[in-house]
Amino acid sequence: MPLNNYFQTLTVSGSVIEVNRDQLSFLIKARSGDVFESFVGPTTSFQLITNLDGLDRDRMPSPEGVDRNSNPVLHDLLKYVRRDRSLTVSGIYSEKGDTRRFEARNVYLVQSDDGRFVFDESHWWLNQITQMADRWLDILFDKKRSYAIDDFSALYHTDIGITGGSTRDNIQECATLSRLIYGLSSAYLMTGARRYYLAAKAGVDYQRQAFRSLSHDGENCFWWFGRRRYGDGQEKVIIASENPDDQGLIPLYEQIYAIAGLTQFYRVTLDWEVLDDIRRTIHTIQKFYWDPISPKKPGYAGTGGYYSHLDPSTMRPFDFKPEQSKNEARKNWNSVGDHIPAYLINLVLSLDPTPRGEARRDLSGFQKTCREIIDETSRLIATKFADPQSDYVNERFKADWTPDHSWDWQQNRAVVGHNLKIAWNLTRCAFYYQTCAQRSDVSENQSTELRKRAESYLAFARRLADRMGEVGLDNVRGGIFDAVERMPQNGLSTQFAWGASKDFWQQEQGILAYLILHGATKNDRKYLELAHESIAFWNLFFLDRERQGIYFRTTENGLPIVEGIYGQKGGHAVAGYHAFELNYLAHVYTRTFVKTGSDSSSKFCLHFKITKNRDQESINVLPDFMPPGALKINNISVNGIDRTDDLIGSERTTYQIPLDKLDCNTDDTIDLTVEFLSAVA
Repeated sequence: MPLNNYFQTLTVSGSVIEVNRDQLSFLIKARSGDVFESFVGPTTSFQLITNLDGLDRDRMPSPEGVDRNSNPVLHDLLKYVRRDRSLTVSGIYSEKGDTRRFEARNVYLVQSDDGRFVFDESHWWLNQITQMADRWLDILFDKKRSYAIDDFSALYHTDIGITGGSTRDNIQECATLSRLIYGLSSAYLMTGARRYYLAAKAGVDYQRQAFRSLSHDGENCFWWFGRRRYGDGQEKVIIASENPDDQGLIPLYEQIYAIAGLTQFYRVTLDWEVLDDIRRTIHTIQKFYWDPISPKKPGYAGTGGYYSHLDPSTMRPFDFKPEQSKNEARKNWNSVGDHIPAYLINLVLSLDPTPRGEARRDLSGFQKTCREIIDETSRLIATKFADPQSDYVNERFKADWTPDHSWDWQQNRAVVGHNLKIAWNLTRCAFYYQTCAQRSDVSENQSTELRKRAESYLAFARRLADRMGEVGLDNVRGGIFDAVERMPQNGLSTQFAWGASKDFWQQEQGILAYLILHGATKNDRKYLELAHESIAFWNLFFLDRERQGIYFRTTENGLPIVEGIYGQKGGHAVAGYHAFELNYLAHVYTRTFVKTGSDSSSKFCLHFKITKNRDQESINVLPDFMPPGALKINNISVNGIDRTDDLIGSERTTYQIPLDKLDCNTDDTIDLTVEFLSAVA
């Protein structure tokens, strides 16, 4: 049906297939297959994508034979728009009867003159995480460059307005503090900047002092939801969650994320006291939330997995008050799947293979528990969440794994980012089982089973990622949608539950899923293309360049939504976590898996600051679950001195660096820098 006098802002991402200098236009083909003729004019701007640092990276040469002073529109068209180049166009689409016209107002380039994507360059994600971390610390602590418990006690707050100011609620939530610690620890891993280590350490000390609740025998550790400070200086401890979905209960995902930051900090430091709190928390999760098949616990279903909530008065996942019944005896994606990315992978990387030294005998049982959790959760995701009747997984379940399609706001709806998060994390698990299959202590039969498990996970991850590429990603504009109906009733492949909006954390899941699948399937370039499209949308539209942060939500066209909680820089659902995690792992995956044409681009460094307070004599430095042989250690420096020849033998491929002969700094730490070299990119 033709429209009359219809106008709308439209964003189109794709590849240039033709440039028409006479019409002052070009054809851009989106991944959907649609072709848009984009007309340029005197008000069209052309710009190469910029990072949070605001640097102008535009070095495009001027076209020959066209003088900009006499014909600026044609000059800029030929300078910036070239056949086969990827770009994004934002403009005005008009329709009147049979006449349709798309006039470009902003043309964004994502490739430099030599054709390389600018965000594939070695410094891109380093610069982004530095800008975000510096701004976050400046907002909280102003000019401070060293930090203590008192600083976090007095100045840390969860809710932060878009300009960085405090909101009316001075709550300090434990899980969001831990997420910030994760981000600061990741920033230190990437950059080695002492400021981030000092802030992360003070944050860890404050979290352990202010939110930790130990059982009478010291074996269990729960983390309180938060603390709220009032105008008279008094504080109130908040035990149960105040999040509307979890009101009055203790949700498992908040306990999971309470140790996400601690675990990443432990990776950096090997701090034994921090590991002790992690161990006690996992012991608590296993005791109260886990639903083992055997031996079956009284009142529990005995069907495997983890319950999502506990009653804080009974410490049981059932017998809730009527108004809380929606979460009674339920299991969901967060209670099963969030273990893997939040803390479990980093913990297994730290403990498997078992570190050297006296810690071996103390860690063996805990290491076994961690292996069992990753075995069970990955198996359940691959078997219980899959739904052959839908493009999307099931996300909520009753205790016996019957899908729950009546839960509150979710009903029979999918969150696209959760599907991509599964694709990303099952691929990581596939790498883990590929590595386990090659160990010398594994029998031939065990090796065969591990390889089959890895293959099945990778196949499931690919199916999900492929379908999300069709129904969950915006095939015209780029970017990843939010909530959709699992069973569309509109005659189309995608039906939105609410708006066609896009959230920041779901962009992260998609970017990491497609980057890691590119590494897992080296001969299939579609995943790299999907990753590049998603990264372009992130860097074009989610970066808040004025305030060195990110926007929570955008429209389908990439315009930021800043009403209400979506205008907050920090809050219950947004903290220094997903964006920092994206920076860290996009940097690692790009350097490991993406060929950029530069020899130096296949190298990257990680930085560790190992404390004297440890009970192990080696550190495992592999940055993430990787395919066997994907990385090798190229260089090691200790306290600024090259120690490669002293320390590297078989460690080049086992990634376990001995520490027993290394000298400490004056602050009783060891500064260890490890340079990796990709065998893939």
